[in-house]
Amino acid sequence: MIEDVTERKAATEALQASESLLKQKAQQLKTTLLELQHTQSQLIQSEKMSALGQLVAGIAHEINNPVNFIYGNLTHASDYIHNLLDLCKSYERIYPYPAPEVLEQMEEIDYQYILTDLPLMLSSIKLGAERIREIVLSLRSFSRLDEADMKEVNIHEGLDSTLLILKSRLKTKSNGEITVIKNYGNLPEVECYPGQLNQVFMNLISNAIDALETDSITNPTIEISTYLKDEKRVIITISDNGVGIPQAIQSNIFNPFFTTKPVGKGTGLGLSISYQIIVYKHEGILEFSSVPERTEFYIEIPLTQNVSQEYESQLAQVAKT
Repeated sequence: MIEDVTERKAATEALQASESLLKQKAQQLKTTLLELQHTQSQLIQSEKMSALGQLVAGIAHEINNPVNFIYGNLTHASDYIHNLLDLCKSYERIYPYPAPEVLEQMEEIDYQYILTDLPLMLSSIKLGAERIREIVLSLRSFSRLDEADMKEVNIHEGLDSTLLILKSRLKTKSNGEITVIKNYGNLPEVECYPGQLNQVFMNLISNAIDALETDSITNPTIEISTYLKDEKRVIITISDNGVGIPQAIQSNIFNPFFTTKPVGKGTGLGLSISYQIIVYKHEGILEFSSVPERTEFYIEIPLTQNVSQEYESQLAQVAKT
């Protein structure tokens, strides 16, 4: 008895080929979905940072104008007041015995104290105005709305401006102060996307602050270190002495939309976006290590960028799709 299995074999092979094709299509869809998630998360976070940058830049601009007016006129006011004080001293020398009415008024206004305190007061006002100008410069440095392109910048200015933005959060629930230790190395200017790198600093330092907000941490501390590696790579580490990241979730840390924070406290985008910016935009490395009382994020980027445009065009294509 003879049975022709040619058709059955052909059908089996066709089914296997179909299954293989379906698996391939499923993998392609999975890859496309992942790219879409990355693009979506990047667009959402970029929009948030753009809005924050515009807000910060607007505030800096509004503060800058009146502060410049005050600072500019302080020099003239100081000269005028010193001239008037000199005039009063000359009058005292020429007329050492003023009329009783003048003596009474001098005692009433505490004339001698005014002579001593007024110059000191002017000096304090000038120092305050200079401090406000420094804060405005830091705010403008953080926003960097006019520096969307790659350029050479001082990394330490970006870190300092980010710390300034987050200064109000450097307090624990028990009104303790989070100590920030800065171990800055001698770095040259680094070619990068300044605004996006500041975004990474914001995400990582904010997460470190979140980890230290509990009252159970003794001497909450954030340590930021920078140094040059092989004269070609810049290293930035941001560490804290919080409770650490549980081992069970460490593999998901850079996944889009993954978060351990309560609803409304986090979107799960910060670390994913930071990874995209460092690894793809700057051809660098973003890694972390975490144990109880020690979590450290490690950033490594080249001094000079040679970023391929392929990734940018892929993201643009995915966004269009």
